[in-house]
Amino acid sequence: MSSLRNAIPRRAHKERAQPHARRKFGLLEKHKDYVIRAKAYHKKEQTLQKLKEKAAFRNPDEFYFKMVKTRTVDGIHKLESEANKYTPEELMLMKTQDMSYILQKLQSEKKKVEKLTAMLHSLHERPSKGHVYYAGDREGAKGLRLRESEHVPVPNHEDLPENMKQKIAASYQELEARKSRVNDLEKLYKDMALQKELQKKGRKRKLREDEISCPTSKPVYKWRPERKR
Repeated sequence: MSSLRNAIPRRAHKERAQPHARRKFGLLEKHKDYVIRAKAYHKKEQTLQKLKEKAAFRNPDEFYFKMVKTRTVDGIHKLESEANKYTPEELMLMKTQDMSYILQKLQSEKKKVEKLTAMLHSLHERPSKGHVYYAGDREGAKGLRLRESEHVPVPNHEDLPENMKQKIAASYQELEARKSRVNDLEKLYKDMALQKELQKKGRKRKLREDEISCPTSKPVYKWRPERKR
């Protein structure tokens, strides 16, 4: 009977619209709007009732250590410090990834330093005999022949145009900056490698100054020997 009843077309009853005289009060609330508003109201009412019950039956002697390390901000509990939110294994993995990135940048900077050094070194070398130099007049050609016979490097650094001198000076500055960056990256990589080794298992101690054969500003550690099976 239900399938037959649904097969017969029926007229859809619509709710009445807001009367023209009451349009100034806004839209007329329909039944579906009332259902949504009622559900939201009852949900909030039940939440407040549960919270009141929890507060009423709370144990006054209850204590746990997060009560000391938390604070309330705008009604939300937040930890004072989230430094220990990662496990030791996760911290070790992150430090390993950081070391790989630092090593990659260090190798890249070393290659750039070598390439720049080779380029600047080639500028000061004596040109090969196969080089051809052009003079503007006969006097310039005689001067070039005279320099070649006296084994004077041609062309000289002072004879270069001003823009070339500026480019060479900028290249030297870039070389010094890259060398300084390589030194900083090497120090950072060594420090990170030391910290990674210190996190590993095993008994170790820091050596005193009189125990170090080669004095250094950095701390030196010694691991105690362990018997391996």
